[in-house]
Amino acid sequence: MEEGTKSKKTVFVGGIGEDVDEAIIYENFSTFGDIIEVQLPSAATNPNQQAEAKHRGFAFVTYGSSADAQDAIDNMDLNELSGKVIKVNLARPMKGPAQLGGNRAVWESEEWLQHNLKPLAQSGGLFP
Repeated sequence: MEEGTKSKKTVFVGGIGEDVDEAIIYENFSTFGDIIEVQLPSAATNPNQQAEAKHRGFAFVTYGSSADAQDAIDNMDLNELSGKVIKVNLARPMKGPAQLGGNRAVWESEEWLQHNLKPLAQSGGLFP
């Protein structure tokens, strides 16, 4: 499946409570169409602790069609789920390594170093 097509069928569900699990998400969102997948990212940073870790407070629901995804957004956005108001909108694709630039120093890039770095003797050096 093409990545652009999948993103139009996937909704982001934010602000969910700690007691919400994949079954509750599935139960509440299956009303709007056939669900292909429910993802509830874990808060654990260590893969060995995944089982006992809580989720990160958001989920992704992938539908069989983009119309079903839009129905879920229209009907569930700013509604209550297990006592908390949730935010539901179209999921945006994750940024790739090339798009992340804001978290890395420019000199960590090999291209930047090759373009801007001069040998110490040419740059004036520490001692003339």
